[in-house]
Amino acid sequence: MNRPREIPYRDDLLADGTVHRVYADADTDTDADPDGDFRRGREEWRRRDGGKVRWRDNRGASGTDELLGERIIKRVHEDGRVTYGRDIGYGRTVWGQGETVMVNRTSFGGRVGVVLGGLGLAALAITAAHYPPSTLTPEEEEELRQRQEAAQSSSGGDSGGGYADTGDWDSDDGDGWNDDDFG
Repeated sequence: MNRPREIPYRDDLLADGTVHRVYADADTDTDADPDGDFRRGREEWRRRDGGKVRWRDNRGASGTDELLGERIIKRVHEDGRVTYGRDIGYGRTVWGQGETVMVNRTSFGGRVGVVLGGLGLAALAITAAHYPPSTLTPEEEEELRQRQEAAQSSSGGDSGGGYADTGDWDSDDGDGWNDDDFG
């Protein structure tokens, strides 16, 4: 079992309805604590566009994130690269084959994830079963989308982040965003 690189982030809802996400990237802030200086890491500006979240960052990259289903997130970069992540709960999203775990320190779940991480339990809880797929065919992606739509329909609709069926704490306040929108 590998020990993933944990990258904490925080989200701030802006007046125009977009989200400003600030990361404490390990390469720029190696000694970040839960209340560390998030302004020294990568930044993203995120906005909803239908069932996707469009993002751009302070390093010139941009793209879209889409929740496919089974907690799998598809990230399409502007250059056409596709990567997948998996929301594993408690404000944590695994990317790649477990190399990186994004930890949301904005939400309740993120703080629980930080506590688990501090106890050394977060990394232990990440197994190969939590890894997102490295590739998916268009047919597999569509099947996941259909499962996601069915899960949302059976749970009474979308809670803002597409996590209505997961049981995770969700702080959607009616603006269409929650603290953990797509990893």
